[in-house]
Amino acid sequence: MGSKNKLKRFRENETFSNVFQPSRDELVGSTFKLKGHWRSEVFKNENPLVLELGCGKGEYSVALAKKYPNKNFIGVDIKGARFWRGAKTAIEENIPNVAFLRTQIELIDHAFANHEVDEIWITFPDPQIKYKRTKHRMTNAVFLERYKQILKPDGVVNLKTDSEFMHGYTLGLLHGAGHEVLYANHNVYKQEGSPEEVTSIQTFYESQYLEQNKAITYIKFKIK
Repeated sequence: MGSKNKLKRFRENETFSNVFQPSRDELVGSTFKLKGHWRSEVFKNENPLVLELGCGKGEYSVALAKKYPNKNFIGVDIKGARFWRGAKTAIEENIPNVAFLRTQIELIDHAFANHEVDEIWITFPDPQIKYKRTKHRMTNAVFLERYKQILKPDGVVNLKTDSEFMHGYTLGLLHGAGHEVLYANHNVYKQEGSPEEVTSIQTFYESQYLEQNKAITYIKFKIK
């Protein structure tokens, strides 16, 4: 994407009512006014709050919002020029139950209050295979602790990925730490009876992976 295109999207994001871009100082300094008030201030209801972390273009968040109109969805990513597409689609199609937050996932517990979130989706994250990159894996112990803070006690996390490495790493970590694995499958489209909410929505790249017969893995779990 050219720099002019990025700048145009950044400017357009600033005009979107469904995009929120707090500064790091706002979040870390505890002056972010939406923390603890996403339902009342943004969605004007008390419906369940669901996050997609590392939402990319936002297509999965938008699709979930269409499928589940009685839930509120927030796509979170640091790259605003990417989720611009999802935000714009939501406005064009008048989808009121989806919004986008531009921030680092490392700051997620500063953007949401304790037990404010009902569910988390992590879709096709970078597996960060190199050993020195373990701190950036979105299901490592540090991230799980952040998710636990913002999730309700019965909240769940969904991991959907094309990376067998990420799937195995996460399963091993979950079992080793005593977390509760509710469902796990290393090839969810080949398994009869797979959760419908997992197989009925696909990202652009996911559909390409499937055309290449690449396995899509899935884990649903609770953090204890």
